[in-house]
Order: sequence, then structure tokens, then C-alpha cells
Amino acid sequence: MILVADVLEAVSDNISIKLFRLIALSKLNTDLIISKTKLTRKQYYPRMFRLMKAGLIKRENGNYTLTAFGKVIYCTTIIPIEKAINYYWILKAIDSLEMSNDLTIEEHKKLIDSLIDNQEIKTVLVLYNNKFEPESSVYVGRQQSQLTPGGY
Repeated sequence: MILVADVLEAVSDNISIKLFRLIALSKLNTDLIISKTKLTRKQYYPRMFRLMKAGLIKRENGNYTLTAFGKVIYCTTIIPIEKAINYYWILKAIDSLEMSNDLTIEEHKKLIDSLIDNQEIKTVLVLYNNKFEPESSVYVGRQQSQLTPGGY
């Protein structure tokens, strides 16, 4: 059985992510991957083994490709993380402003709308940060019901 920790370990360093991305974007064999990445075999093989063991990649006719599981992980995890990294400093600024606890629901939404132009990130921030007291319209922090598993 594959665990979340297995997947995270498989993509836990920049080189592994680079390999995963390279395989996601093109079908290449070992020699081409090594030449494109300029990795030594000692750097290459343990990472490829972890990616395969985690069920993210497979070898088909001498070329590496993503498995169905690998495609899902790449599209739902790696790409969104890379997008979020592009907004890192803006997200830090939003955190700082939220710490003041003085934002109304409307101000919070306007802030996110004016600083973020990525709809996926906006949706996450609005849905996840929609933890306001309905009667006061002032931010009061996380409610217990929204901290349960699956209660994003």
C-alpha cells in the first residue's frame, strides 16, 4: 500500500521533482534523462527507484512515463504548489494583514481579489479563510468544525 509519506519522500528534493516534471512533460529513456539533467548515475537511480516505488512513474518500452497515479499527483499537487510559490510573498502579506483580526468579510475578499489573479488560489483562500462570525463580519479565527479532516 502506498502512503502519503512515500509519495512525499519520492518528490522530496529538487532533483526528484525535476525528474518527475521531465518525465511528465516528455517520454525519455535513461540516457536522455541523464544527459538533460547532467546527473550522475548515483544521483539518478535512487531517485528513479523512489518515484517508481511510490507508483508515480513506470518504464514502458525503455522510456519512462507517468502512471495514472503519477498524472493525478503531478496535476493536483506539483503544479498547484509551483503556482502557489509564485505568490509566496503576496500570501505572506495577506497573512500579516489577517493577523490584525480587523478585516471584515468584504475587506478580506477585496484584499484577495486585488492581490491575487489566479482563480484557483483565490478560491482556496476565500473558502479556507471564510471563518468569520456571521453577525459581526469581523475575522475571529478558525472554527472547530472547519478543522476536522476533510473540512477544508
